[in-house]
Amino acid sequence: MSDVLERFMRYVQVGSPSNPDNMEETPSTPCQHDMALLLGEELRAVGCTDVTVDEHAYVMGTLPASAGAEGLPALMLCAHIDSSSDAPAMGVRPHVVRYEGGALVSGVVDGAPVQTTPDQVPDLARFVGEDIVCSDGTTLLSADDKAGVAEIVALLARLSANPELPHPAIKAAFVPDEEIGHGAELLDIEALGAAWGYTVDGEALGEFNYECFSASEATVTVRGVMVHPGAAKNIMVNAITVASEFQQMIPAAERPEHTEGREGYYHPTDIEGTASELTLTYILRDFDAEGFARREQTMRDVAAFLNARYGEGTVTVTIREQYRNMAERLRGMDFLVENALAANREVGIEPVVVPARGGTDGAQLTFRGLPCPNIATGGYNAHSVREFVPVSSLEKTVDLLERLVAKFAVPQGKKDAQGKKDAQGEKDAPAGAAE
Repeated sequence: MSDVLERFMRYVQVGSPSNPDNMEETPSTPCQHDMALLLGEELRAVGCTDVTVDEHAYVMGTLPASAGAEGLPALMLCAHIDSSSDAPAMGVRPHVVRYEGGALVSGVVDGAPVQTTPDQVPDLARFVGEDIVCSDGTTLLSADDKAGVAEIVALLARLSANPELPHPAIKAAFVPDEEIGHGAELLDIEALGAAWGYTVDGEALGEFNYECFSASEATVTVRGVMVHPGAAKNIMVNAITVASEFQQMIPAAERPEHTEGREGYYHPTDIEGTASELTLTYILRDFDAEGFARREQTMRDVAAFLNARYGEGTVTVTIREQYRNMAERLRGMDFLVENALAANREVGIEPVVVPARGGTDGAQLTFRGLPCPNIATGGYNAHSVREFVPVSSLEKTVDLLERLVAKFAVPQGKKDAQGKKDAQGEKDAPAGAAE
């Protein structure tokens, strides 16, 4: 059993789901401390120094640079320790399946196979004759993101055991509660001391993300006017009726179920209240800065229209920005993209640049001043009892990371970091940027 597979099989058995109903605490679940403490010990065992595990279950450690790279900027590698709560996540029992084609059966639950077909995941055809790690079908696998965790720690162990492999100081960072939007929010990037980094939290091998949605949460509060329904004519304003009108005025074609690729959306996620007063919660997503601003303004415009109909103060909209498209802050740092794409190719993977239809810890970190694109882990069917990861993908990702960190053992991006100028004086977009 390879080192990365052994680590992955151990890590997924440490239950650490986050809890969206306890977002006021970090971590949102006590069990994430168990994973954090384990990783602190793992980092020390592979030769990391300055290892810390704080009260919020953030883990940091440093693998010193190889000979000759001591004076170069440190590189961060980051993954999250929590699992999604979208499927059962405690008591994960991983096993390795030899895939021979057809449906990939993770397990049998209540007499029915839990399976993934090639129609659902066409990439399965690439893994015929290979070993694939699955859960037993009763829980998710937690490859999102313990595959990333295992790949980072396996890389650090390899570098420590082979000091001739070139790399700058590597700053390992493991964070809690990514699945509920906290993630790297409390990571002490000043203490971490990295100049740039990568999250290892993608999906199919070869996928690479340097842009993601910009994201806001909009809270719509509707205040009605209540009287006895028998005497309500020309007096009552029913908050439920007004909220329904609000939702009907949001562009129907721009809901998640009708969008893909680089298309943004409005998504109502929660409703709570009575005919007297209620709140609607939306998440707003867009890759384009102008489109993102337009979505936020649409929410305000709908509120203004309804207030003109029902009275000022009937509808209020409060918008909280969650994260921004990391590509906005990666301009002029082409080497972060180019190095990752080259590392993929050097291990025989043809990379595919994919705009992430979601957020990453890298989005938060990038806007806090630590530029941070996202590397794939090799997993599939995240947040599902059908989640799986091919063993070859785990192993290949460690090889990829070895090639990637070697590229930072030489001075990086002197020209790029200053920001190349185009004819209009603007910084160039990262290599491969979508038009």
